[in-house]
Amino acid sequence: MKFHTEYLTFNTRNKREYLNITTEVEAALRKSGIREGMVLVSAMHITAGVWVNDAEDGLLRDIDEWLEHLAPFRQDYRHHRTGETNGDAHLKSLLVHHEVIVPVTDGALDVGPWQQIYYAEFDGQRRKRLIIKVMGE
Repeated sequence: MKFHTEYLTFNTRNKREYLNITTEVEAALRKSGIREGMVLVSAMHITAGVWVNDAEDGLLRDIDEWLEHLAPFRQDYRHHRTGETNGDAHLKSLLVHHEVIVPVTDGALDVGPWQQIYYAEFDGQRRKRLIIKVMGE
């Protein structure tokens, strides 16, 4: 089995942003030369996430509103007693999770017709990393 690792770095303009990273994951897969296997895409921060979903602007706004409804910014999170102000970002990350595994078949991401890979930033405006780990033959 072969492995290929790449890192992406983000420094978003906004506190919350959703970035379609499918092209970058496909590029890492091509560089790896792997034809059959899987790709792990994982945010390396506890206030970010990764998901697979449709690349449609209305849906992204719906997801953002849903996450803000379930884990709104509030001043009274216990986490804020540490001096941080990002308790909601931690909760949002738990809701979308921090990683996805995507199958690789015949040298391509084996996803549905509308599926795209997204990096979700919930506490941005600073440097963050993500790992892409391609595994297979």
